[in-house]
Amino acid sequence: MYRDHRNAYLDRLRAEGAAAIVPTATEKTRNHDCEYRFRPDSDFWYLTGFAEPESVLLLLPALEADGPERSVLFLREKDSEQEIWTGRRLGVDAAPAALGVDEAFPIDEFEDRAPDLLRGYERLHYRTGTDAHFDDLLLGLLSTLRRRARGGVRPPAELVDPVALLHELRLRKSEAELNAMRKAAAISAEAHTAVMQASAPGVGENEMDALLEYTFRRRGSTGAAYTNIVAGGANACILHYVQNDAPMRDGELLLVDSGAEWEYYASDVTRTFPINGTFNPEQRAIYELVLDAEVTAIESVRPGTDINAIHELALGRLVDGLLELGLLSGKREDALASESYKRFFMHRTSHWLGLDVHDCGHYNVGGGARPLEPGMVLTVEPGIYIAPDDDSVEPRWRGIGVRIEDDIAVTQDGHEVLSAAIPKGVDEVEAACRGAALVESAPKG
Repeated sequence: MYRDHRNAYLDRLRAEGAAAIVPTATEKTRNHDCEYRFRPDSDFWYLTGFAEPESVLLLLPALEADGPERSVLFLREKDSEQEIWTGRRLGVDAAPAALGVDEAFPIDEFEDRAPDLLRGYERLHYRTGTDAHFDDLLLGLLSTLRRRARGGVRPPAELVDPVALLHELRLRKSEAELNAMRKAAAISAEAHTAVMQASAPGVGENEMDALLEYTFRRRGSTGAAYTNIVAGGANACILHYVQNDAPMRDGELLLVDSGAEWEYYASDVTRTFPINGTFNPEQRAIYELVLDAEVTAIESVRPGTDINAIHELALGRLVDGLLELGLLSGKREDALASESYKRFFMHRTSHWLGLDVHDCGHYNVGGGARPLEPGMVLTVEPGIYIAPDDDSVEPRWRGIGVRIEDDIAVTQDGHEVLSAAIPKGVDEVEAACRGAALVESAPKG
């Protein structure tokens, strides 16, 4: 899969007479001398499948019709003493066979070797602004190449953001990538169902947060795709609530926005359910309205439509329902024109999904919304959030926050709901909440 990704990118680089430099992420300090668990840069992983820090990939397309085309990886050397402290390393010698790259060199040689490797390319693809240290290093390399210009070496005249080529490739998922996302969604389904079964009045949001993480890791996931949102009651009206430290109360809802990664491919799922296992009338009314908007929007996903159209469809259903419930007043067209609905629904309905939870790829092309194509993956996630201090509505509605979100792959003739296994209908959600707590022991061995 990663070789296919490199070859596709090389094809596009060749057409531009460009080379590409793709470094991985840098390790980040958590506190003092302790670091966060390392996650490779998404572009780097997409092209290599290699998860060690201190690595750089160079892609060097042929400069002539019959010239060589190379992928060159710089990485850490084997070091038995360091490996005792920080873990095993692949090493330079093993990298070509293990990763399918053409050549590999020690990372310490990058600055010396890169100027010669980059000779003759008119453009250089590199994303600035993510790593200041590497930005400075790259500027040094360009200066070195410019100094050699008097000797006949033509330095790159243009530094190009890889968004236009590499991120367009990432937007369309192969079957192998979709399989990784299906696996991530399956693990998320187990985790969300476990939380529904384990939730009860008096249990802490933090316990449900821990259950999500436990389920992800025990199933072999690379971890959570983003910080879990476990929001009880009015906390659900905070869109990115991540404190996850309040007790859950009888009669309230719990909103859980959480997705596992599989080989760094993300899932992104939200479910909202009653902590005591039964929706009250107001909660049920809001939930059924959001569910209707979500299902209607999902049914519209197919090649040729676009994210704006999906949003407008969901928004229309929500506005109709809010008017019917008396939470909005006046005419539908007035509510839409004035955006009075925004105090209850203030975000968009969809975003791209892939190696990043808010994945790369332009949403508009050619001056308009981008038509969906097979292989694209997006979320559909309408919601209604009624602030606990909103005195424009009756007290019985206040503090209700509901979001329902699924992951949708665009197919040749429609769509596939990757997260379909997670309970969503009112009856199945209540049944899942009444089930036995699912905190079984991890298998031995």
